[in-house]
Amino acid sequence: MATPLLSIQNVSYAYHTFQGETSVLKNLSMELYPGEFVAVVGPSGCGKSTLLSLITGLIKPEEGEIKFATKTGMETTKLGYMLQKDHLFEWRSVFDNALLGLEITGKLTEENIDYVAEAFKEYGLWDFKDQKPSELSGGMRQRVALIRTLALSPELLLLDEPFSALDYQTRLSVSADIGRIIRNSKKTVLLITHDLSEAISLSDKVLVFSQRPANIKNEIPISLSIEGNHPLAARNAPEFNHYFNLLWEELSNE
Repeated sequence: MATPLLSIQNVSYAYHTFQGETSVLKNLSMELYPGEFVAVVGPSGCGKSTLLSLITGLIKPEEGEIKFATKTGMETTKLGYMLQKDHLFEWRSVFDNALLGLEITGKLTEENIDYVAEAFKEYGLWDFKDQKPSELSGGMRQRVALIRTLALSPELLLLDEPFSALDYQTRLSVSADIGRIIRNSKKTVLLITHDLSEAISLSDKVLVFSQRPANIKNEIPISLSIEGNHPLAARNAPEFNHYFNLLWEELSNE
């Protein structure tokens, strides 16, 4: 049997303030296997983003443990993290923004620069490489942010609602585009989203979180009878409505 890339066992976490304690996660356990694309949905404030902070080591669990079975052990440099905002620097060209992670980690090699250049060409950004972020659309900026993340060759890619700042039409196009890019890169992915259609069309499996303190209420494997793996085509699959209604019922019961 395959070894999980990420194993979370009985993890609990609470926020502490002068007003008291707020329990966010309680005895949460899950596993993520190499090559899996897993989405997490749940009520607002249930601790989905807190989970990503725990995985990256930004905060530590109060109980339980988080283990990585990667080629590099516990090196967090092998984690890629895409946030809701692209966080591109206006004083740098978008190409230089895409190189920033490589600069910071001392990996600005000719090979890695060539990788970024090829990605810009493949994803329709090459003609805009010398422009500032404000001169690009929101969707193009998110592609730059993804290339910046992938340039570091992460083994596990964490996506924290990376399309939520986009308008609906752009979100559909960009999520499909980025989903395709990620699939082609064969990365292991954990996606946080409030969009049920997005979760179904992009992922292999959806984890449904309960109300806070969160645990995994249900785990729903996604199997759509469509050719290829294009996320927009997935929304036309005959099984799509079944999964949507199932997830909606799970969340409505919360």
